[in-house]
This record gives sequence, structure tokens and C-alpha cells, in this order.
Amino acid sequence: MDFDLHEHPHRRYNPLTGEYILVSPHRMKRPWQGQVEKSEEEIRPQHDPDCYLCPGNSRVGGEQNPQYKNTFVFTNDFAALKEDVPSGSLEKGDLLRAKSEKGICKVICFSPRHDLTLPQMEVSEIVKVIELWQKEYQELGSHPEINYVQIFENKGQMMGCSNPHPHGQIWAQSTVPMEPVLECKHQGDYLQKYGRSLLEDYVKQELEEKERIVLENEHFVTLVPFWAVWPFETMIISKRHIANILQFTKEEKQAYAQMLKQLTILYDNLFETSFPYSAGIHQSPTDGLEYKEWHFHHHFYPPLLRSATVKKFMVGYEMLGDPQRDITAESSAERLRNLPRVHYKESKP
Repeated sequence: MDFDLHEHPHRRYNPLTGEYILVSPHRMKRPWQGQVEKSEEEIRPQHDPDCYLCPGNSRVGGEQNPQYKNTFVFTNDFAALKEDVPSGSLEKGDLLRAKSEKGICKVICFSPRHDLTLPQMEVSEIVKVIELWQKEYQELGSHPEINYVQIFENKGQMMGCSNPHPHGQIWAQSTVPMEPVLECKHQGDYLQKYGRSLLEDYVKQELEEKERIVLENEHFVTLVPFWAVWPFETMIISKRHIANILQFTKEEKQAYAQMLKQLTILYDNLFETSFPYSAGIHQSPTDGLEYKEWHFHHHFYPPLLRSATVKKFMVGYEMLGDPQRDITAESSAERLRNLPRVHYKESKP
């Protein structure tokens, strides 16, 4: 019997982190007795007087939002990181260690409209979001005590989002977090070994095989990574080897906005629901070093598995051993790729 990637259990390697995932494609043939129904679509107003992110409303901390017309950013009223943390540490031998961490946390409202999400926004409006990401990455990264700026979005109650108003967050801190540290190391090792960008070579190989490509335009590719953990996980990767969001040309910024809109439309169309996910940008740290190895990319980690209400859980073996998935990266890419490009709400009479 010959080994078949689409039939037999196997482990896949993640070259960005050095980690592995167990893939069990044969389990897709087992009977399913879980939920499959669609969730009821929530109808939200354009402006919610009780929303602390809507224009003109008061936030929990007492500050009043301006009557903003496009994007709006403010320092998080309940930030996980703070600037005024005294320097200090605790060390009790090699086993008990702690060190103070300084940082700045911000909230970015994508739109003044309470009822919109990225797939329903105009490309020109998403460009304004990208421009604000650029501004905040540059300004926060220029602080002498800020060495990494993490831009991300949690969408949907399923991902712990406490407010449905379209928004994301930025956590900027003095230490580079572990996930970017791993990606930095493996990209650096690859550059030293081959003299080329890891993700540039990876994109070229994926474009040749085409099996895991979901979307493509002149400047960006969206694909399901060969090593994807979540059922419909994707990455947006720049075709050009650039380290961070500040290096975009005007054309790349427009193409990136188009890609964000197109991908999130596909997600919503998959189960005809406002698709939940955690997503974030990985780019070079801001500690003043060059980071020739870094290649800009945007991760999307959505939890939904079989319907608008059934999600994948990380339990049992996955918490104690390796992550595991049943649906292969190739089959999830095919499903996303074949979905309509028009948002399901716009296509209904």
C-alpha cells in the first residue's frame, strides 16, 4: 500500500515555528451526530446608543468618543499592558522567575457603523484601516521601550469578543512574544542557509502546486498553510519580500485591502454567518535591528468546523501532545476557493 496524504494519518511540519501537527483525514468518513443547523442572524443598528465604541457615545472609563467618520483609535480603558509599571523582577532559583513588562494597548474602530464588519466595508474604507495600522505601528514602535507591536482582531462572541462593533486591537510591549520569536528564528535560519526568504520560497511553491491557494492578486496570496491547525485557517502573504507594513507601496496597500475584503466574504459565505476568527499581522519587531529574514504575513485562525454553531476544540491529545485536524488543508482550501465572491447578504433578494 502506498502512502496517501489524503487518506492516511501523518504529521505535517510548520517551518515557521518548527512545530508539528497530526493530520487524520480518514476520520472525515466517520458518522457525524453533532449540530449542523445555521445560527440566527443578528440584526444590528447602524448606531447603538449603548455601544461604547460608537461615535459620540461614552466609554466605560467615562471618556466620550468623538463623532468620527472613518476610523478611530484610543488607548484601551482596560489594558492588559501599561506604561507606568515599575521595573522589577522575582527570581527564586531556576524555577520561579518573573519580570515586569511595560506596554501600550489600543483599540481601533474600523468604521463608525455598528452594523458592519470587514467583508461589508468598501475597499477604500479598509485602506483607511490599513493606514491607521501603519501609523500606530510606526508611532508605537518608535517608543524606546516598545520592541514589538502586535496588531490583531478577535471577531465574534465565539472568540471572546465583548463588543460586536467592528474593531481590532494593538498590543505593543517591551518583549517580543514567543510566537514571533519562533517565527523570527526559523525565518533567520532559512535565510542563512539558502540566502532567500522562507515565505517567498513557500509562496512560489504553493503557486506552482495551486492545491492550497484560495485567492491571489498581483501583490498578495491567500492560502491554507500546509501545516494549518484550524479547519479553515488561512494566511495572507505578500509576494514581495517586505518586513513590515510600512514598506507597502500604494498599489500593495490597495491590493491588501482587496484581499482582506475578499477573504472575509468567503468566510461569511462558508456557513452563511458572520464568521468568527482571531487574526493578526506578523511583521518585524521594532527594536531597531534590521531583520532581513522577516516576511510580512497575516494569520487567520477561525474556529468553525461544520456549521455556524459547531466549532473545533483544542482538547485531550491536542493539549497534551500535538495539535490535530481531520479535514486536510487541501480540502478546506478547495471549499473556500469555490465559494461565491459576492457576500451572501448581497446575493439574497
